[in-house]
Amino acid sequence: MNFTVEENQKAAIVQSHVEKLDISNVSDLKAELLMLNKKGINNLVLDLSKTRYCDSSGLSGILTGNRLCKDSNGKFVIFGLTENVLKMIKIAQLDRVLEIELSLEDALKSI
Repeated sequence: MNFTVEENQKAAIVQSHVEKLDISNVSDLKAELLMLNKKGINNLVLDLSKTRYCDSSGLSGILTGNRLCKDSNGKFVIFGLTENVLKMIKIAQLDRVLEIELSLEDALKSI
């Protein structure tokens, strides 16, 4: 399984198990995020600590989560970014749009 979900009282935590978040697996991420949103979960935390690479398709998946949470008055937080993934996010200037934390604890505190 490429992505696993753990739900708690504050948020659903989606953990990526892919090394590369790209066109080959981003549809799985989007489907997972959409399913959680349809269940009424509007606070999502995305753990990218196992993801070493992210292309524009991957960024699109991340932005989908951000939009779904924003549209449902929730919060979307990502954490565990590797240097390469953070670099891609900064190049796309998405660090100004996305909430990025260093750890799961910090992510949950920010919700």
